[in-house]
Amino acid sequence: MKENRERILKIRDLNISFKTTGGKVHAVRGVNLDLYKGETIAIVGESGSGKSVTTKAVMGLLANNGSIDSGSIEYHWNDEYTGEPKTVDICQLSEKELQSEIRGRKIAMVFQDPMTSLNPTMTIGKQIMEPMMYHYKKSKQEAYAKALELLELVGITDAKKRMKNYPHQLSGGMRQRIVIAIALSCDPYVLICDEPTTALDVTIQAKILELIQDIQKKKELSVIYITHDLGVVAKVADYVNVMYAGKIVETGTIDEIFYDPRHPYTWGLLSSMPDLDTDDDELYTIPGTPPNLAHEVKGDAFAPRNEFALNIDLREDPPMFKVPDSDSHQVASWLMHPNAPKVDMPEALRKRLDKMKQKGEPNHDGSTTHLGS
Repeated sequence: MKENRERILKIRDLNISFKTTGGKVHAVRGVNLDLYKGETIAIVGESGSGKSVTTKAVMGLLANNGSIDSGSIEYHWNDEYTGEPKTVDICQLSEKELQSEIRGRKIAMVFQDPMTSLNPTMTIGKQIMEPMMYHYKKSKQEAYAKALELLELVGITDAKKRMKNYPHQLSGGMRQRIVIAIALSCDPYVLICDEPTTALDVTIQAKILELIQDIQKKKELSVIYITHDLGVVAKVADYVNVMYAGKIVETGTIDEIFYDPRHPYTWGLLSSMPDLDTDDDELYTIPGTPPNLAHEVKGDAFAPRNEFALNIDLREDPPMFKVPDSDSHQVASWLMHPNAPKVDMPEALRKRLDKMKQKGEPNHDGSTTHLGS
C-alpha cells in the first residue's frame, strides 16, 4: 500500500432511490467508497446492483425520477492557481455548478456504448473541441491543435482526416477511442469507465484497457471501473468493491479479493468465472435472483441465495467487519462475527484460486492474464 496517498473522492452513507410506477426503489443503500490519486478502483456486481447509479450520482447524472436521499460525495482537489486544498460536496451542487465545474472538467465518464455517447450529426473533431471551448474558452485553433494531440494519444492514425469523420464512419473500437479522447479533453482528475469494453470484441477490448492504463500513468488519473467482468478487474484494478443489492458487501485490494475472498457472494462471482483449466462440464451459477429493491430488504439481502446463511441474516443487516491483519479488507457478512461458526470457501474455488496464485494472476500491471479470457 502506498504511503501518503492523496484522497480525491470520498463517498459516505450514500442512499439513492427512484420513484417508479411500482413504488420507491432503493437502488443504493449506504455506500461508502474512497478513491485516491493515481489509483484504480473497480466496482463489480450483477446487473441492477447499483454500480452505475453510484457513479452517475458522482457525475450528477441521475435520471429525473432519482434522488439522493442522504449521504455525501466529497470531491477533493488542489486549487490550480493557489495550490490550496479544496473540498466540495457534489450532492449539494446545483445543475449549473455541476455542468460548469464538475462534469468533464474535473470528473469525466466513458460510457458502455460509444454510439449513445457521440452525436451522429457532428464531426468527430467538433465533438472533441467543444468541451475545451466551453470549459476553458479556448480558441478554435487551440482546441483543434489539442484535439489532434488527443487523437494521437488514443491511438487514432491519420488524425487530421478523422477530425472530419462522423461517428458512423468509424469502427466500434475507434468510436470508443474517440469517446476516451472527449473524456480527456479537459484534463479531468477522475475518469469513470462504465463497462467501457462490453460492446467490443476481445482483441479490441484488451487494446482499450491497455490504452486507458497508459493514459492513466501519463496523466496520473484516478480511475473507477464499473464492470461485471472479473477478467477486466484482474487486468486493471488496485482495489475492488463488490456490490450486491445496492450495498458494498466486500472491499479490499485486488489480491485480497481474488486470493482471500470472505463473502459468500464474492465466492459465487469468482466461481462463475469461465476457466479454461477446469474439469467441470458446467459453469457455476449463483442460485436464485437478486431481491426486488422496491420492497424493504429485511436482514442480509443475500441471505435467500446464501447456503451458509445464519438465523441472524434473516433479521439484521450485517455491518462491515474488518478482516484481521488487514487495513483495507472489509466484509459485510455475519460469518465474520467472532461468534459465528467457521465457514470456509468451497473447496473447488480454493483449488482454482491456488492455481491462479501459482500462475501469478491477477497481474494488473498490463501483462497478459488468463482470467475471463
